[in-house]
Amino acid sequence: MKKNIAIIMGGYSSEYNISIKSGNVVHKYLDREKYNPYRIVITKNKWYYLDELEQEHPIERSDFSVEIHGKKIQFDCVFNAIHGTPGEDGLMQAYFELLGIPQTSCNHYEAALTFNKRDLLSALKPYNVPCATSYFLNKGQSIDEDSIVDKVGLPCFVKANRAGSSYGVSKVYDKAALADAIESAFKEDSQIIIESFLDGTEVSIGVITFNNKVTVLPATEIISENDFFDFEAKYLGKSQEITPARISEKQESNVRQLAEFIYKTLGLKGYTRSEFIFIGDEPHLLEINTTPGLTEESLLPQQAKTAGITLEELFDTAIVEALR
Repeated sequence: MKKNIAIIMGGYSSEYNISIKSGNVVHKYLDREKYNPYRIVITKNKWYYLDELEQEHPIERSDFSVEIHGKKIQFDCVFNAIHGTPGEDGLMQAYFELLGIPQTSCNHYEAALTFNKRDLLSALKPYNVPCATSYFLNKGQSIDEDSIVDKVGLPCFVKANRAGSSYGVSKVYDKAALADAIESAFKEDSQIIIESFLDGTEVSIGVITFNNKVTVLPATEIISENDFFDFEAKYLGKSQEITPARISEKQESNVRQLAEFIYKTLGLKGYTRSEFIFIGDEPHLLEINTTPGLTEESLLPQQAKTAGITLEELFDTAIVEALR
């Protein structure tokens, strides 16, 4: 019997369009001999199945089913391709756990933890995982620019605490520009994080569960044409992404060990992609993505390809692992 697979895509955040692209690639490459794939679009206003004729069929949220031509379809597994909320912050994971439907990403607590940069860094601090110096702000809190600069220095990065794809991120060179950067970040989130600038080689590295084994993929070196790896660099071709990364054997060994350590220590599963910057040979953690981009051009598929894993195999193993 072929399994019914719901590929959830869209979401509530600025990453909606990127998620739709990822979901469509998963839909394209899933093995039709094993699976019946259904594109399920999640928006704030409605959840619906989008059929091959681009017609919408509403999802029954009480049991996550859909009625098509009078027949009720229920799903054996959910393939999570939502970047940002509610697919990457634990909300959808908790919903599916309550319904007893397996899904391909990490569990709800781990998703919420990794999505919140502040809480992620706090959870890893006892393990001495190297990272930038951070200053945290909540909306409505008084802003002491002198304290910020004293702690993190200049230049620094101002980021939304719970957002991906470089939305709400600014690189700040002087104190006078802090207020505008903070205001921009608060448009994305009510919590922000201000981090010291780490000057070194940036790499992104995927860790997945493949054939029932935690597998570290080859690292990708990020060289942005812009001042940093912002939205344009990430999605509009304003960067070079070199896989495998041009780093020393020692650097490669260190980042692979650290990425695997974090994945296992936090109890992650499914796909993850972590970002690091090297200071000397030591990788410093920037963030972890638990529903990374899955288009043909995205970093995780690039890394899988370098490791000899096809998109068909990559997507298949996520479902196989979820159904174990």
